[in-house]
Amino acid sequence: MLFSSSSSSLSPPSSPIIFSPPLKPNSEPPYELLKTHPSLSLLSKCKNIQTLKQIHSQTIKTGLHNFQFTLSRLIEFCAVSSPSNGGDLSYALSIFESMEEQPKLFIWNTMIRGYSLSSSPELAIQFYIRMLVSGIEPNSYTFPFLLKSCSGGGQFQEGKQIHSHVLKMGLETDLFIHTSLINMYARNGELVDARLVFDKSCHRDVVSFTAMITGYASGGYLDDARRLFDEIPVRDVVSWNAIIAASVQSGKFEEALSSFKDMLKGKVKPNESTMISVLSACAHSSSLEIGNWVGSWIEDNGLGSNLRLVNALLNMYCKCGDLEKARLLFDGISRKDCVSWNIVIGGYTHMGQYKEALYLFQQMQRSGEEPNEVTILSILPACTYLGALETGIWIHAYLDRHFKWYTNTSLSTSLIDMYAKCGSIQSAEQVFDSINPKGLASWNAIISGLAMHGLVDSSLELFSKMVDEGTEPNDITFIAVLSSCSHGGLVEQARQYFHSMVNDYKISPKLQHYGCMIDLLGRAGLFHEADSLIKSMEMKPDAAILSSMLGACKLHGKVELAEVISDKLFELEPDNPGGYVQLSNVYAAAGRWEDVARIRTRLNDRGMKKVPGCSSIEVNSVVHEFLVDDKTHPRSKEIYTMLEEVDNLLELAGHKPDTSEVLYDIGEKQKEGALCYHSERLAIAFGLISTRPGTTIRIVKNLRVCGNCHSATKLISKIFQRDIIARDRNRFHHFRDGSCSCKDYW
Repeated sequence: MLFSSSSSSLSPPSSPIIFSPPLKPNSEPPYELLKTHPSLSLLSKCKNIQTLKQIHSQTIKTGLHNFQFTLSRLIEFCAVSSPSNGGDLSYALSIFESMEEQPKLFIWNTMIRGYSLSSSPELAIQFYIRMLVSGIEPNSYTFPFLLKSCSGGGQFQEGKQIHSHVLKMGLETDLFIHTSLINMYARNGELVDARLVFDKSCHRDVVSFTAMITGYASGGYLDDARRLFDEIPVRDVVSWNAIIAASVQSGKFEEALSSFKDMLKGKVKPNESTMISVLSACAHSSSLEIGNWVGSWIEDNGLGSNLRLVNALLNMYCKCGDLEKARLLFDGISRKDCVSWNIVIGGYTHMGQYKEALYLFQQMQRSGEEPNEVTILSILPACTYLGALETGIWIHAYLDRHFKWYTNTSLSTSLIDMYAKCGSIQSAEQVFDSINPKGLASWNAIISGLAMHGLVDSSLELFSKMVDEGTEPNDITFIAVLSSCSHGGLVEQARQYFHSMVNDYKISPKLQHYGCMIDLLGRAGLFHEADSLIKSMEMKPDAAILSSMLGACKLHGKVELAEVISDKLFELEPDNPGGYVQLSNVYAAAGRWEDVARIRTRLNDRGMKKVPGCSSIEVNSVVHEFLVDDKTHPRSKEIYTMLEEVDNLLELAGHKPDTSEVLYDIGEKQKEGALCYHSERLAIAFGLISTRPGTTIRIVKNLRVCGNCHSATKLISKIFQRDIIARDRNRFHHFRDGSCSCKDYW
């Protein structure tokens, strides 16, 4: 006996079934009597392997296990059901092996079918060989599942041998086998052989047409798929689904939506598969109107509980930028899965709403849903942007426990980038050192990270090491290298790297490469060389290049040149306030207040507002954000008390506010007050009252740190004996004991 009946919690039938006439040992009773037996009828309600084992025990107690029909039902349940519904192929095999008589063909076919649906479909072929050795001859039901196991899984040669078996048995005209052969060849990329099988058929049906269309589409031959689709005499939903899915797979999203409209005109009712493909096309083509129609269709057809469909709809809303509808839909899902969470977290990250993405990630953890690699790749950019190092460290620890992240280039590179941009460059280097082999993306991330932190020598040494080890740089590598030179003011080295990129590595410069060079030359006061480089470019300068030139003009007092450059910038981006603010800053630095007023009036007349400075700090895994003169924080009173204490200590230390940084024509005292309440000063004050003495304070600012705050922060680091790491729009500043890593060059 395979299982003990005492373990069963199911009660046996109230009275045994009596077969008449009496059965001979191992003979099969009438089919209907077995089919309706109470023990076997329980299979229709079985949802897990534990219940199945109890039913199996019941069949043993009642003697039903002596009949192959009974065992075939048990084997079918275990072999064909999904694991989530109680399927267990190993249990099916154990029942199969326990059979005293040679199993009949339909049981062999069931086992082959089970293996073809499993994660190891090649085992179906091994089982088929065992069946042949046992002297059992296959039939038309055997081959479709065998051929399925040879479709794209590396068993193509075995598939060809099985095709020869089909021919020997004269079964090539069987419709299901015919379609399975087409699928097998097509999914292995053998479209010529697939077409030969298709053309030999004298009774092509819509299924064989669909198989061939899918094969052409997977091979990238959408035109051939479309021509074949046009030949179908009567198109059903399956054939329409095939051509719509083929268009989506080929990136022809508008074509997919056009086919969908034709399908509706032809009065063919769509199904779940149709809508999955259509929603994918809508997501990629931003076709929100059709996507909304599909949303209504889902609701009207009572499919709101179909998570696969709802997730596709959720993805469409996120990709189309309608986060409000996406959030309403997401919040209404009663049983969210990991895919649901990933879509909405990725949607918020993609739209730059990083704080909300981080909040949702924390909610996901509280819900008990385990993040996967897709989740991590979606949330790491949010940590990176917000400077949420504590959350990033938690994610790294989670990856250590659950994934071999060091073998995943995307994950390892994202970790390096996160640590570098959250201010922990040492951790970024540790992650980089742990990767073996190191891919180009990892080299680029660490070189760029070191450059951003002002570790110019280390950055350039690592570049040399990368080249020496045989990794060839690409255009992204040279952006990092030229950026490193820019942060260090290394004009001559930058010229050499730029020349090497073009002449040694045959990389055509892009705007970012020119931007690094022009920024460096401008800050060095080499305006003539910068202008010559701009004129030599094959493309027109973008706003970033013109803005960097405006910054250089302010630094060197080039008011007239700034006016010329700003005119070009206004023409390029007439509705961007950034250029107007920069020109206003140039005028203010030169004391030309009437011109400042004129520019600001122009800004107001056009309804444009300056992007406010915003600084953030993470404390206890919560990101706190501050604007200039911000009083909205719950601990605002304590923050301003600390600010007052900081200002008094700065004054005692001899700090003199640089009021030239205040770009308004107001009194000196007012200017000094305005400087005290910059967003980064508020964030630092909050860090001082919220963390223990000696704790490093890390802040992130969306704009370039001003000179006054820079000099004040240097002194604050000395007075309070705190390391303060600040990331502004351009780079990192490591303040320690009264000095900064940038050496006042930024």
